[in-house]
Amino acid sequence: MHLYDVYPLFDIDIVRGKGCHVWDAEGQEYLDLYGGHAVISIGHCHPTYTEALCLQAQTLGFYSNSVGNPLQRQLATRLGEVSGCNDYTLFLVNSGAEANENALKLASFHTGRRRILAAQKAFHGRTSLAVEATDNPRINAPVNQNGNVTFLPLNDLEAYEAELAKGDVAAVIVECIQGVGGIRMASAEFMQGLQALCRTHGTLLICDEIQCGYGRSGHFFAFQALGVQPDLITMAKGMGNGFPIGGVLIAPHIKPWHGQLGTTFGGNHLACAAALAVLEVIESEGLVDNAAKVGEYLLSRLQGIKGATEVRGRGLMIGVEFDAPIKEMRTRLVKEQHTFTGAASTNILRLLPPLTLTMAEADDFIERLHHAL
Repeated sequence: MHLYDVYPLFDIDIVRGKGCHVWDAEGQEYLDLYGGHAVISIGHCHPTYTEALCLQAQTLGFYSNSVGNPLQRQLATRLGEVSGCNDYTLFLVNSGAEANENALKLASFHTGRRRILAAQKAFHGRTSLAVEATDNPRINAPVNQNGNVTFLPLNDLEAYEAELAKGDVAAVIVECIQGVGGIRMASAEFMQGLQALCRTHGTLLICDEIQCGYGRSGHFFAFQALGVQPDLITMAKGMGNGFPIGGVLIAPHIKPWHGQLGTTFGGNHLACAAALAVLEVIESEGLVDNAAKVGEYLLSRLQGIKGATEVRGRGLMIGVEFDAPIKEMRTRLVKEQHTFTGAASTNILRLLPPLTLTMAEADDFIERLHHAL
């Protein structure tokens, strides 16, 4: 039996990790500036994290959501304290796509409407509603093409105003910093205007924080730098540092009813133990501030890099746009400089390192990038 071919693969088996570094089966060390699609928030194999998972596995790995789970309650409390969203309620799921799927369903339940507005270049996941709200026809199967989503240019408030005025939009879903879309940032002016329009027209505002959230932007959530308060906040990736977990934060004016949403594995004991350990490390080691500080430094060092036409981002979510395709350069980074990075489109280098990245590691990356160029 063979594995289904999903991604183009480098011919490398990664078998071990620590901090911002990973090792292959041959013992070669690599600098990780990608964090496995922004998943590794507190660094690979952090001792607090591994101990928490081991202890929980020895105690109770899983029981269904038909009974109480004190770890879920602890996670909701700690997440509210660390993020500043104390008055929201938390629905736990297994992935970012699932978080967006449920947020969009909640918006439709709440408003009784079916239309969604999303930004051009948006990526919100691969499940039914999430992929329909993703601006990529190649991965949107015919069964998902239901005509419920309208794509509009990010930061074009007039375009959103015209659609919202029709009065039939359930939700607007926005990544405050687009990841797959190329590290393109929503402006504060746009987000504040959009929030006001949504409130005027009875539409819910969903902030997709799956990639840009959990400290990556130098704020716990990226929307917190823009002066808005969304109705629904989705998260995943860095939430579990590799253990599958996601969630939807739901504003207090959105009232649930039993049976409205459900999940088998969401918020299981191991996932909650992982997420609690992540929050402990983020807070105790000041990783949100570290992301802001080291991210600003890395941004400054990337300015004027050979072949770059624009460097943009916030915190440790950075895009470097080049004047030519970057495929060969990324291959050299891996094979010759032993460094992992990401990409967005053919010419944008995407950097999503663990939030533990140091100044010295940022300098090391810049040297490796110079050599690859």
